[in-house]
Amino acid sequence: MPSPSSSAQQALEALGVRLREIRIDAGLTGRDLGRLTGWHSSKVSKIEYAKQTPTPDDIRAWCRHCGTLDQAVDLIASLRAAEGMFVEWRRMESTGLRLAQESVVPLWERTKRFRIYNPRLIPGPVQTREYIRALMLGLMDRRGIPDDLDAAVQVRMDKQRVVREGDHRFAIVLEEAVLRFPIGGPATMVGQLGHLLACTALPSVSLGIIPLGADRSTMWPVEGFWMFDEEQVSAELTSGHLTVTQPREIAVYADAFTRLAKLAVYGSAARTLITSAVNALDD
Repeated sequence: MPSPSSSAQQALEALGVRLREIRIDAGLTGRDLGRLTGWHSSKVSKIEYAKQTPTPDDIRAWCRHCGTLDQAVDLIASLRAAEGMFVEWRRMESTGLRLAQESVVPLWERTKRFRIYNPRLIPGPVQTREYIRALMLGLMDRRGIPDDLDAAVQVRMDKQRVVREGDHRFAIVLEEAVLRFPIGGPATMVGQLGHLLACTALPSVSLGIIPLGADRSTMWPVEGFWMFDEEQVSAELTSGHLTVTQPREIAVYADAFTRLAKLAVYGSAARTLITSAVNALDD
């Protein structure tokens, strides 16, 4: 797996344990199974100990020779779930951005508490249409994504209803530099920062901004991430999208968010930083 997450590794290890149990129950040694499948016996061992990721065809062959072909569908589903913990952008966005946006709607709708940290961009729940469009145009150009811009922008705008409906709560922490990155040009940024100011008045939104001059000796900037209740964490890496589901890892992100949030300023102090960024664009 290309994922740096132990969630994905642990999922593959669990799959390997299940395959090993199937082999043992069938009365086969690793050498026996290798001979039947035409593999080197080391491949059997590597799959069982999560040193090598099996393909769906590998799993079918394993089950066929162990007399458990009826279990292949479930095992392949487990494999795909493990692979889904890290998804390359080129795979996620192969048909455009709309489907990628729609895929997270159920997660957004069932999440009550969002914790979002971003060191680079203003996050989706508080973005303007123009800012979204500028971001997506950049992604399409950089990654060669099929053009479904208007539909993708609308899906992201529609998702924002959870900010104003129901009992969802958003705790957002940004680095001050985010306010200074000109996405889409000055006019787009002025509109976006004005909208961000307005969002600070929403009862569902807590906005913290970490000043550029904050002492980062104990907690420096990390990768941007989203926490969805205690269910999962999502992080956007350069190469793809990482999903973390192991409680131990989620706790690490929760601790990081708490530490980052303590460095941030809120209320009038945060609004002053936003206003300063607006004034810099007007100069």
